[in-house]
Amino acid sequence: MDTQTRHALKGDKFAEATKTGVSWVSGHREGVVRWAVSAGAAVLVVVAAWVFWNVRTTAADAALGAALDTYTAPLAIPGAPPQKGVYATAKERAQAANQQFVAVANQYGWLPQGARAHYFAGVTYADLGQTSQSEAELKIAADSWSRNLANLAKLALAGQYRQSGRDNDAIALYNELAAKPSTTVPATVAQLDLADLYSATGKTEQARALWAKVKDADKDGMAGSIAAQKLTPGQ
Repeated sequence: MDTQTRHALKGDKFAEATKTGVSWVSGHREGVVRWAVSAGAAVLVVVAAWVFWNVRTTAADAALGAALDTYTAPLAIPGAPPQKGVYATAKERAQAANQQFVAVANQYGWLPQGARAHYFAGVTYADLGQTSQSEAELKIAADSWSRNLANLAKLALAGQYRQSGRDNDAIALYNELAAKPSTTVPATVAQLDLADLYSATGKTEQARALWAKVKDADKDGMAGSIAAQKLTPGQ
């Protein structure tokens, strides 16, 4: 078979395949149109969701940033005239920041910014002496998918439990943090706090065992230095 004949046959096959494809589309026109419309609608939904996410994330960032600005705002110097953005007392500042954090948590609780707002709401409630509200907010943050945030909340909760005499609950959290540390809460930090709790409750041997463990694990770090001081006689 010569080259010209092969090309002719290939052309015929292509034409036949094209014809068959066109015929199928013609026979299923409504279905094809529905598919095209649904595919287009799916793309629009994805784009709309992306735009919505970005708009809400930007708004959440701004709201959380404003609350953090309040939380870290300066306190007035005694005798100085009132200034905008300067708070007379730490309690006044904590109240203002708490209101903002609670609002962010309520409005953007499903976003990472909202989860962080729950943590700071818990911290500021604690600053105001409202322990039950603080515990509720910190527990929400402690359930975060982010271990860094969750561990910060658990550390704060453990501190509250310790102050309120719930030593067993505090010990459980410190041990959990030591077993599953994070960048924000290294194992040595949880172990130092747990050792302090043991020392304060008369469990000296358990405290010293933990200090020794931290000293060995963090020879050149701050935690190791603190542990070494605790182990020094008379400390």
